[in-house]
Amino acid sequence: MKELVQNFTKQLQEALLIAEKAVITKGNSTIKNVVITGLGGSGIGGTILSEIVSENCVVPIVVNKDYFIPNFVNENTLVIVSSYSGNTEETLNAFHQALTKKAQIVCVCSGGKILQLAKQHQLNFIEIPGGNPPRSCIGYSLVQLFKIFEVYNLAPSNLLTQTKNTIDLLNVEEKNIKEISTIIANQLTNKLTVIYTLGTCEGVAVRFRQQINENSKQLCWHHTFPEMNHNELVGWTEKNNDLVVVTFKTSFDYKRTQKRYEICKPLFEKLSNKVIDIEAKGSNKVEQFFYLINVGDWISCYIADNKNIDAVEVNVITNLKNELEKFS
Repeated sequence: MKELVQNFTKQLQEALLIAEKAVITKGNSTIKNVVITGLGGSGIGGTILSEIVSENCVVPIVVNKDYFIPNFVNENTLVIVSSYSGNTEETLNAFHQALTKKAQIVCVCSGGKILQLAKQHQLNFIEIPGGNPPRSCIGYSLVQLFKIFEVYNLAPSNLLTQTKNTIDLLNVEEKNIKEISTIIANQLTNKLTVIYTLGTCEGVAVRFRQQINENSKQLCWHHTFPEMNHNELVGWTEKNNDLVVVTFKTSFDYKRTQKRYEICKPLFEKLSNKVIDIEAKGSNKVEQFFYLINVGDWISCYIADNKNIDAVEVNVITNLKNELEKFS
């Protein structure tokens, strides 16, 4: 897994080349809404994309992580089917529904049944390299989402350019990222991590939570400001040295949301083991979000090293899939 994280900028570079060569034909119907359907490492890209384009996209975006798509889907809906393996059963079920509803469909996958169906029905698709854990390939899938949104004029035309600049940023910051991640990993090993964001990058927090779950084999949770101020904040009543708070901060965080965190931080410091603030670097959301993703990925790998465990192994998920195959 560390090798895959080490090659993240190379993955982004390859993803850009794939996006450049991808041919996507727009349908005749006007796009009035978007559904991005996918789960786990394949689905989180949709959540992150929706936050990146939130101030520019003029149609609603729904990120679907279930077997079923919303009832409003029709010929005016762009449905992006994202499954790294191409065989995710929930995504396949949603895909079949989108076909029935005659939605405009674009598939992003490395092969499997979804690629077969895309070819069979002459749908738009972008094929990405396979053979790795889906969670390690977010660069491949997210960059293709940028491409699709640009083709459909749903996002600024500079997302791919910003991705190129991200590669430069991460290469320059590589040593610093590893040093910061090592220190933070030492503080999170065998602790219960509480991840907070200040409203702009919840998808990145979810990604970090997923990486700690899968790579580090630890439970954790996440929440976001200001919503947590209306519920979870009340749960901060007792000292717990097993808790460590990690906050992802960007330059796009709203000033009143920042103030909310400043007011709450002393409470977290009093009742937890430690509070760690991670400041994003970069000049735009694409750069800052990818920076935080890379930091989080390294932290999860270093925790696995500290625990002397295999970051790649996900036997419990494999067992779940095997048991589901017996059920029809």
